[in-house]
Amino acid sequence: MTLIEILVAMGILAAVAVVFLLGMSASSKAVMISQERVAVDSLAKSQMEYIKYLSYDDVNDPPVYAVDPGITLPSGFNIVVNAERQDPEDDGLSDDDGIQQITVTVTHDGETAFTLVGYKLNPSS
Repeated sequence: MTLIEILVAMGILAAVAVVFLLGMSASSKAVMISQERVAVDSLAKSQMEYIKYLSYDDVNDPPVYAVDPGITLPSGFNIVVNAERQDPEDDGLSDDDGIQQITVTVTHDGETAFTLVGYKLNPSS
C-alpha cells in the first residue's frame, strides 16, 4: 500500500513539475518577444528623430535620408528609410509643398518587425 501511495505522490509531483516548466517556457518566450518589440520600437524612433534632425532634402526626388551612423544594430536587424514628397494640393505646379512622408521600417531576420511613419516639414516653406 505504501508503494502505491509513493507512486501516486510521485505522479502528482511530476504533473505539477511539468505544468510549472511549461508555464516557465511560455513566460520566457513572451519575454523574448516583448524585448524584441521594445528593441525595434526604440530603433525606429531613434532613426526618426535622427531624420528630423537632418536638413530638409529638397534636392533629390525621392528625398534621401541616411541611416543614423550612431545606431548600433543588433545582429539580424536592419533599418530601411523611405521618403516621399507630399503635394496635398496636387496642382501640378510643384513637386514639393514642404512636406515629406518618412517611413522607417525595421526588419529582423528579413521580416518586417516594425514600421513607423512620420512627416518632415521644410522650415523655409
